[in-house]
Amino acid sequence: MAETVPVSVLTGFLGAGKTTLLNRLLRRPELAGTAVLINEFGEIGLDHLLVETLDADTVLLNAGCLCCSVRGDLARALRGLEQRVAAGEVRRVMIETTGLADPAPILHTLMGEAALAVRYRLDGVVTVVDAVNAAAQMDAQPEAVRQVAVADRLVLAKTDLARPDALAALIARLRRLNPAAPLLTALHGEVDPAALLECGLFDATGKIADVRAWLDAEAFAAPAHGHPHHHDVNRHDARIQAFCLTWDRPLHWQGVGMCLEMLIATRGESLLRVKGLLNLVGQDRPLVIHGVQHLFHEPVLLPAWPPGDDRRSRLVFITRDLDRDTVAAGLRAFEQAAADAAGPD
Repeated sequence: MAETVPVSVLTGFLGAGKTTLLNRLLRRPELAGTAVLINEFGEIGLDHLLVETLDADTVLLNAGCLCCSVRGDLARALRGLEQRVAAGEVRRVMIETTGLADPAPILHTLMGEAALAVRYRLDGVVTVVDAVNAAAQMDAQPEAVRQVAVADRLVLAKTDLARPDALAALIARLRRLNPAAPLLTALHGEVDPAALLECGLFDATGKIADVRAWLDAEAFAAPAHGHPHHHDVNRHDARIQAFCLTWDRPLHWQGVGMCLEMLIATRGESLLRVKGLLNLVGQDRPLVIHGVQHLFHEPVLLPAWPPGDDRRSRLVFITRDLDRDTVAAGLRAFEQAAADAAGPD
């Protein structure tokens, strides 16, 4: 089977600096062979006029928000690139979303269309954050919060214009919303492409050693006494939690799988992101899982454990209106039922 083309989603609220970052990236040799899909909300698209590499690799998706009516256009645009992908002309795709987009439906399109999965894989979500205006935007707009919560990389822009105390408060807020995403700083739109690429959905091919960076489970184990409530209850991000559950002993896939199916069926809208590395009973190789709301990829067995890994199971959740204790209790109950059904070792 031919190697799939990585697709990066570049998002961030209105005016955050996405187009500036994209312009800088497209000048770099690492982005050679990149097709760019740009979406702007409204009847007439303007953002494509600001992208300096206007050629056949740039496709404008207008007349709607990418997370709504343009989802069909996105799928058609990706299918339209397939001949050039097959010829080796297109080796990467960047999608710049409108600042009003909720990223989750975009991820559904990339992850959920079987015909697209033959050619493309989600590489990751890069969210640009305006260091000056992001706090007010997140207070007022739930989309701005979700853009931060689902990111695989957070890029701070305009830090030179922000007050030091306001910047420190914003960084602390971003860490609470999404502790696992590395936080990068763009100086006049410049960021090392290597820090942004190959950052999302784990690709088992040649990346075993990178699984910990993808999962980053150790970054935010919650305190024993539960999640600290430092959020203003009037903020949209008070509804969002990020937490990691770990197990020292191997788990039964029947228990974990059934619990995840139950969560997807009953609370799928609350599962903003789920990703994990599992040590399963009777299996010497680790299992990787990844999901967005109601849609989960088929679990993938890696060829081997990352070197030096302690082989604990880790499940990372970013949720909205779904707390750690509820998820942990469900997994505990399903795992115990599966262990009882399996009998003594």
